[in-house]
Amino acid sequence: MKRRFVRWFNRGGWTCEGVLPLPPKAVVMGGPHTSNWDFLVFVGAMETMGVDAAYIGKASLFRWGPMARFMKGLGGIPVERSVRNDLVAQVSQRLRDADRMLLVIAPEGTREPTTDWRMGFYRIALAAGVPIVPGGPDYTRKVAIFGAPIIPTGDPEADLKPAWEFFRTLVPRHPDQVLFPDGSGMDGRPGAA
Repeated sequence: MKRRFVRWFNRGGWTCEGVLPLPPKAVVMGGPHTSNWDFLVFVGAMETMGVDAAYIGKASLFRWGPMARFMKGLGGIPVERSVRNDLVAQVSQRLRDADRMLLVIAPEGTREPTTDWRMGFYRIALAAGVPIVPGGPDYTRKVAIFGAPIIPTGDPEADLKPAWEFFRTLVPRHPDQVLFPDGSGMDGRPGAA
C-alpha cells in the first residue's frame, strides 16, 4: 500500500526539500493542516524519502473497518481526545525506546481555522528528548518542505517561534483556513488568513 503513495506522490509532481535528511528520531510538526490531502502528501513524502513514520490521528478514523486497516497499515496511532489516557507518556516512551522513529502530528487537530494548536507534540518531544521538525506541503510548488529541527527546552513560546516563521513560508491548500495561536493568519495580520 505504501508504494502506491510513492507512485502518487511522484506522478503528481511532488518533491521533498528543506533540511534533509530528517533526524533518525523526531516529532514532525505537520502544518498548516487545511485539507485531507495534507496527510497523503506527508505519507508520500515519508515513503519517497524511505523514512518509516507513525501518524497520530483522531480515534474516529480507526473505527470503520477499511479505514481502520488503512490507518493502522500506515503506522497510525489513534487518539481519543475526550479521554485522558496519558498519551504523551506512552508515545514519548515509544520514541525513547526506538532506534529510529518519526512521529507526524498535525497540532491544529482539525482542518478548520483554529488558534487552539494542541501542544501534545511539544510535550512528547520534550519528554522523549527528541527534536521537533516543522514540515508541511507547499501546494503552489508541489513540495513537501521540512524546516530545521528545534530542540525543545521547556519554553514552548520561545522554542516554536522558528516553526511559526517556517509555516508562513508555505502555501497550504486552503490558506484562508489558517489561524496561528497568536490569532494571525498566513499573512501575519490578526484574524486574517
